[in-house]
Amino acid sequence: MLRVLALFALAAAPVQASEDIPDQYPQNPLYQKPVEVIPHVWSAIGATAPPTYENAGHNNNLSFIVTDEGVVVINGGASAQLAEALHAEIKAVTDQPVVLVINENGQGHAMLGNSYWVDQGVDILAHVDAAAEFAEYGPQILEGMKRYNRDRAEGTRLVAPSRTFEDKEVIKLGDVMIEVLHLGPAHSPGDIQVWLPDEKLVIAGDMAFHERMLPIFADTVTSEWVETWETAFEPLGAVYVIPGHGHPTNMAQVRRYTHDYLVYLRAKIREYIDDGGDLTDAYYVDQSPYRHLDTFEELATKNAGRVFEEMEWE
Repeated sequence: MLRVLALFALAAAPVQASEDIPDQYPQNPLYQKPVEVIPHVWSAIGATAPPTYENAGHNNNLSFIVTDEGVVVINGGASAQLAEALHAEIKAVTDQPVVLVINENGQGHAMLGNSYWVDQGVDILAHVDAAAEFAEYGPQILEGMKRYNRDRAEGTRLVAPSRTFEDKEVIKLGDVMIEVLHLGPAHSPGDIQVWLPDEKLVIAGDMAFHERMLPIFADTVTSEWVETWETAFEPLGAVYVIPGHGHPTNMAQVRRYTHDYLVYLRAKIREYIDDGGDLTDAYYVDQSPYRHLDTFEELATKNAGRVFEEMEWE
């Protein structure tokens, strides 16, 4: 328990994630060796930098839940080789077989490793919208991964989820209750959360960020993301939060850098629009309170422009 408390204390402290931090697990495709967040729930924390050859595309969190009736993995990984590396770590922890992989969205680092898991005879579960996203953009996603991952992409092929759901799927394995939830629109189509109600732990996926700046996509509707957060995500009452990126933490921390950032940026853009501003300078509204976040330089101006385009006609 002391180890868990120490982990969460570090996560809530203002520790700076940085793209300059070297690989944390040399000679292994995983960026970091998995850590046990709470008993029987593990996560291999990915880099908060963009995907590169050096981090093997492991720039999201790859988590797994160990039960007496099998292991549930959250995220297929960015490649077959990365999925295989995670599987080796699971085998070092337990003799239980992997019985299900859950894709938290339709992005490459959630789904490209599906090919490895299917070859092991494992079912893949995703939201119906994430599966549709991957079906439409999968070839482009795979080619993009091959460009940065080169030889580390070998063995990866496109494999769609074998099962989909719309609102909620409940999985009972031994004494562990797992709820796979689609709480509403958020970061990208088909975002899901994995909720362990008895443990008060949520594997939040891209609903929640805190160490790196969140990216706003062209099809992200920030007003809906805020609404989903306020009406469905935070009311879960999670004590422990494993975000899509960055170390495990608590609800207050992810609220600060996700919900509060979205509200802040929308307010800045609303003020700018009301003053007659146009897209040209909208990119440069003040986001200095978030300058310390990793990927700020890559994302801040893009986020502002996309929120302007969303709010211009609200």
